[in-house]
Amino acid sequence: MEKPQPNRRLPGVLRRGCSQGDDSVSVVFPGLVTRESCSLFTCELIKHILHQRHQLPLPYEQLLVFAKRQQGSDEPVLRRPKVEDTVSRQCQQTLSNVEKLVSQLETLFSISSVPRVLLLMGGSPMNPRELYEINLEDVQLGNGEQSLRTRPCLRQIFRSLFFADPFSELRSTSLMALVVMVQAHRDCGTDWFLPKLHFKVPNRRRILTVRLSCSEQQSLPASAEDYIWFQAPVTLKGFQN
Repeated sequence: MEKPQPNRRLPGVLRRGCSQGDDSVSVVFPGLVTRESCSLFTCELIKHILHQRHQLPLPYEQLLVFAKRQQGSDEPVLRRPKVEDTVSRQCQQTLSNVEKLVSQLETLFSISSVPRVLLLMGGSPMNPRELYEINLEDVQLGNGEQSLRTRPCLRQIFRSLFFADPFSELRSTSLMALVVMVQAHRDCGTDWFLPKLHFKVPNRRRILTVRLSCSEQQSLPASAEDYIWFQAPVTLKGFQN
């Protein structure tokens, strides 16, 4: 008779906070990662959260295909239904702002470590309706030869989110503006993100924290005084069909 197998811990087990809606998903990479990988992880998570919280009617990559078809259509704009034309403009504007944010995040990650990223949805930055955090404080950086490949790590993140399923219990929501805050070195020299020296992370409305870390030995952390919050100057506004 076979012995029963011990229960295996699935990746990305959802950890409940003290109050409902305060959840954490942890992902531990089996090695070092690059800054470029961290930038991609962050950007893909932003796109994913936008779709999961019903701010985008389709996954981001599908929206890109939709937008290209609209641009390539031979149908005159004047003959299109007014509602369809409005949705098309909203889609183009949203995609443009997301692409701008992605480009600037890539630049920021290349010039500074970014320990934390906050997505503040609805309300105001000081009192958002929902707060999502991408925490990279325990990520260990390496060069290309030392580091893990990006795509397997990205699959690990989304596999963990799939098993944890943190969005299933959240209610559908109306369209909300999304403000992105990033923590970076005060002397990083960014000329796009706006420094917010007096910003304090809201204590309430936290919905989900995605914690990324590496199994490699921890290095000495940089002084917290060296890092400040910066705000993206574009506000992401979703749309619906």
